[in-house]
Amino acid sequence: MKKYVCNLCGWEYDPEVGCPEDGIAPGTPFEDLPDDFVCPLCGAGKEEFSEED
Repeated sequence: MKKYVCNLCGWEYDPEVGCPEDGIAPGTPFEDLPDDFVCPLCGAGKEEFSEED
């Protein structure tokens, strides 16, 4: 699975790990995150994330 990086602060979403502190289970693809998901560090919305090269 591809990782996604917040364009504002650089926090990385790794689907293998998920985001347990926000209730996102490991193995959850970025595309399946809720529309209201925000970066846990800076609060940026999903639209502020880019696929990591």
